Amino acid sequence: MFSINVLERKKRMKDYAALMIGTALFAFLSPGLLIQLPGKHKPLDFLNMNTSFLSIFIHTLLYGLLLILFLVVLNVHLYA
Repeated sequence: MFSINVLERKKRMKDYAALMIGTALFAFLSPGLLIQLPGKHKPLDFLNMNTSFLSIFIHTLLYGLLLILFLVVLNVHLYA
């Protein structure tokens, strides 16, 4: 009977892990906001607010790989 209550409660709970992790990664991996990989003049630039096509492509790959790592491989959940 206890396991039925737990399953019913999980059905009602909303999983906010994908929303929170996706939003945080999008904010932190925006090219030029905190870091730019590759930079304009160096391999790694900090806080320059510039971007390039190659930088956008690399940050997109990092975003996708980290999102897969957190949500699929590590199976992170945040219930509220």
